[in-house]
Amino acid sequence: MDLKGKVAIVTGASRGVGAATAVALAKAGAHVACAARSTREAPQKTAGTLDETVARVEAEGVRGLAVPTNLADRADVAAMVARTVEAFGGVDILVNNAAVTFVGGLDQPIHRHELTMNVNYWAPYIAIREAYPHMAKRGGGGIVNVSSMAAMVPLPDGIAYGTSKIALEHLTLDAARELHPMGIAVNCFRIDVPVASEGFVANTPGADRGDWEPTEVAAEGIIWMLRQPLDYTGRRESMYHLREREGIMQTRAAQPYRRGPTPNALFDGLYVAKPSMYREPY
Repeated sequence: MDLKGKVAIVTGASRGVGAATAVALAKAGAHVACAARSTREAPQKTAGTLDETVARVEAEGVRGLAVPTNLADRADVAAMVARTVEAFGGVDILVNNAAVTFVGGLDQPIHRHELTMNVNYWAPYIAIREAYPHMAKRGGGGIVNVSSMAAMVPLPDGIAYGTSKIALEHLTLDAARELHPMGIAVNCFRIDVPVASEGFVANTPGADRGDWEPTEVAAEGIIWMLRQPLDYTGRRESMYHLREREGIMQTRAAQPYRRGPTPNALFDGLYVAKPSMYREPY
């Protein structure tokens, strides 16, 4: 897909991979609606606001739009799409990037498990349902769902997060099948190389981040997926393996990646894990 002049929605765009993707889309000539909760008037505990991202988007000579959105609220997700269409006349691209995670396993409070599923699975589901008719009217479009290695491996303290991400990957497959006849490609970008987003950094105090990539590296992979032809759909791409295969997303980390190949299929069996590195940040 040629991204110039297209209209994109990026969720989780106040910081991290979402903000980097919004700016990368703007550099490619797309107009970008940036969705998240954090604004200048109502900042969150983690740094970054929609206002900052929109300013970076508009600095590239395209239109930006801040769409404050509570992605745990299904009505708010639908309103996010409606507001984008009202402002830009349609939508061509949807990047479901926003995610939350809380430390815990089977003893995790139910309301935290539900919140994780609401933001990480239900918000993309509702966003796709609301956006695809507008994409179809414009002759097609592209959707990328952002996943995690936690979808493939039962990492300690990540039961809700991992479950939400494997659900998102399966949603990718079903949506790709349904929407391909309408000219809409649906793919999944799995971040399985450490990326120094503000949220991940906050949740992993004390971790060695020497080989963590800046968020712009992950954004490059998402943009690459959106630029592929329509027959490239239903793909669940590992960031690690996509880099190896296509030669994109060259490292910008301080140290070479040293963790070895990442799993590209759902783990089967009893997973013996190292102690969890996750901590509640606030």
